[in-house]
Amino acid sequence: MSDAAKGDTRTRLIEAAADLIAASPGEDISLREICDRVGVKMPTLYHFFGSKQGILDAVIAHGFDLYISQKQAHESSGDPIQDLRDGWDAHVAFGLQNPGFYTLMYGKIHPGDPAPAEARPTAILLELMQRAEAEGRLSVPADQAAAHILLTNIGVTLRQIIYARPDPVLSGAVREATIAAITGASRQSAGASRKGSAHYLMEYSAAHPDVLGDAETALLNSWLQRLADVDED
Repeated sequence: MSDAAKGDTRTRLIEAAADLIAASPGEDISLREICDRVGVKMPTLYHFFGSKQGILDAVIAHGFDLYISQKQAHESSGDPIQDLRDGWDAHVAFGLQNPGFYTLMYGKIHPGDPAPAEARPTAILLELMQRAEAEGRLSVPADQAAAHILLTNIGVTLRQIIYARPDPVLSGAVREATIAAITGASRQSAGASRKGSAHYLMEYSAAHPDVLGDAETALLNSWLQRLADVDED
């Protein structure tokens, strides 16, 4: 068998397994049915993947490839916090559209052994949080902010998959509460500092650009950032 044929057979086995997983999220899949769909014998599957877990790991990697390709198709707004909002919503949408992939990607865990493929979306999120940190938009370190976002985003998505229905109100509320926590906006009170107030207004205007308009929102945020950077008396 040529290298091209081997690659094609391996890809077809992954796609067959992915189709079975997508058709019955959370259910066990039959290796024999995977082979029957591709028209190969069981030894061929074991040759490529070694075990059932091997092909499941390949499907997980395939799921992350699909997820990353969708994320990279979204253009940046230029605002890391707004990009975070958009990324959160895209993450939830991917999970609801691909529950079979998603439950394998984030629902099947091995303590102390994170999936290597998971490092790619985590790195994208961390880079986004590092941009926000560089702009003075975070009240916690970038890596901690990324962990907060990822964990809550996964939890909200899995809950909607478990209940088999979208819950955009819950997702939006948790998203905004998490963003408030990492930006310090949740600390607002009558005695809040000038910097905290400026950050709160920046996050609010970024979340509602239709109120002032894009150009006016950008100008307001520029002024607020200058005020936030002034040392308090």
